[in-house]
Amino acid sequence: MKRLFNYMLLPVAATLFFGTGCETVKKSSNQDKGVAVGATGGAVIGGILGNNIGKGKNTALGAILGAAIGGVAGGLIGNKMDKQAERIKTEIPGAKVERVGEGINVTFDENNPDGSKAGVYFATDKYDISANSKLALDKLVKIFNEYPETNILVEGHTDDVGTDAYNMTLSEKRANAVGDYLKADGIAASRLSIKWYGESQPKVENNSDANRALNRRVEFAVTANDKMKNDAKVEADKQ
Repeated sequence: MKRLFNYMLLPVAATLFFGTGCETVKKSSNQDKGVAVGATGGAVIGGILGNNIGKGKNTALGAILGAAIGGVAGGLIGNKMDKQAERIKTEIPGAKVERVGEGINVTFDENNPDGSKAGVYFATDKYDISANSKLALDKLVKIFNEYPETNILVEGHTDDVGTDAYNMTLSEKRANAVGDYLKADGIAASRLSIKWYGESQPKVENNSDANRALNRRVEFAVTANDKMKNDAKVEADKQ
């Protein structure tokens, strides 16, 4: 069984920001608060978590935080990501959508809240895309194409049943199956990065069937591409 990774760093990083600058933020307008968090909190949290989460702990979050630019431009990117995240939540109930920094983390596992199989999931020891998974991926492709100035990281993960080597290969096949489907459905290959991690990045401890279902998952990290970042910087300079 793999040891779960320690996420105590997040509240520590948040304390570094909110503990030192809270009075300034309290006196600011809502827009100014967003800029303050982007410029200061983003730099602190992004710098620390980008280095630590990204090194084999949670690479999806590391990719999002590592791509952040902060400041007013980061706030403008965040506004666009808010809209995209809401579209994914509305269109795909089986998706677990988190807005993180200037990006979006989307997770599909086998524990949908309503008990349905509405997301992207795989039968035991299989890596072919099911009919229900195709429905979810088709909706994702539609939304991704509405926001073409984003990069998409696809990750495959497994539980701890089986050997490390077997799970690594299985996660590779599943991640590539999803990536190939996205490309065949109209997503440009230049937007995609495909990664796989076997059982090495559990979200929860592999101590029950329910928890193992959470760890058998596909994750997406959505981040701004260079054009969106450059456009946001130009717009920020005008403000």
